[in-house]
Amino acid sequence: MNVLTERQKEIINVSMEIIAKRGIQNLTIKNISKKIGFSEPAIYRHFESKIAILLSILSMFENQMQKFIGSINSDKTSSLKKLSLICNNHFVNFSANPVIASVIFSEEIFQDDKLLSDKIYSIMNLNFKFVRIIIENGQKNKEIRLDIDAEQLVLIIMGSLRLIIKKWTLSNYSFNLKEEGSKLWESLNKIMSI
Repeated sequence: MNVLTERQKEIINVSMEIIAKRGIQNLTIKNISKKIGFSEPAIYRHFESKIAILLSILSMFENQMQKFIGSINSDKTSSLKKLSLICNNHFVNFSANPVIASVIFSEEIFQDDKLLSDKIYSIMNLNFKFVRIIIENGQKNKEIRLDIDAEQLVLIIMGSLRLIIKKWTLSNYSFNLKEEGSKLWESLNKIMSI
């Protein structure tokens, strides 16, 4: 991701405010220009389209995720502890910034745009590979059960995370994601532990 200018950051922040308050379907260049207080052509000088803005939001999330993955990789804790940290990181980050969850889990906006669907797929693959490596290491170290294939355990974890976060966003954030996420992790931990 290129370094963003101050104006681009401002546009992204306003875009995230619009998504948070009015939903992703109301993110338009017209609405951004009204909220930020300058013309639509001025927005286009900084981003060529709404898709470019959404790609920047996703890239910011991806960069944060890669930094987190780097920190976890250097950690010498058990595989189950690493998985716990990953789950907790998702719940804490989405709770602090629900807009990111709204963008990432808005399939309807990605279906018709190859750039957005490719970006989401890239983020999903990054997560999938990282979690699979941790599970495989946990299985080698006899921390995680061997009678369920590592790839299936990844699907169970990622599918569960996705479902609880999607439920949270669709309920208009009506429950404490961190608390419910902690309960979910306890169940996942029981499923995987030897």
